[in-house]
Amino acid sequence: MTIEKKQSITQFGLTNLQEELDHLKSVKRKEVIARIKASRCFGLIENSDYETAREDQAFVESRIIAIETIIRNAEIIDTSKLDSQIVQIGSTVTIKEMPDGELETYTVVGSAEANPLGGSISSNSPIAQKVLDKRVGDQVEVTIPSGKITIQIKSIV
Repeated sequence: MTIEKKQSITQFGLTNLQEELDHLKSVKRKEVIARIKASRCFGLIENSDYETAREDQAFVESRIIAIETIIRNAEIIDTSKLDSQIVQIGSTVTIKEMPDGELETYTVVGSAEANPLGGSISSNSPIAQKVLDKRVGDQVEVTIPSGKITIQIKSIV
């Protein structure tokens, strides 16, 4: 028996995962099954439609299992109770690359709901790891793929 790790997640992230799970179970699963049935009419030997549908089915089923595991182990972060003086999971933090970089704003979230292009970074990311438990005005050095940068925390919400 394996011990499953708790997953920190905001209520917003949990709601999104529940919606994705509902869609996968009620829509995508049925679509894939229909594609498998339709492609069987052409036989199973060298049937690329059938193989593709089976691969899609495997993806859908594995994603369902992954989401159910996340939800089962979810530890909801109550963002209304966060201390705006210190960066925590659930905090929205504005940072500036020193000495004269642009301001960038990220919400630090659990890995299950990270979406860097959408402004949410995983608490396991290099930047989040360095800013967690820091305060406005603190500067930290972060190692990123392109090298080391120094960032300063400008605000925490």
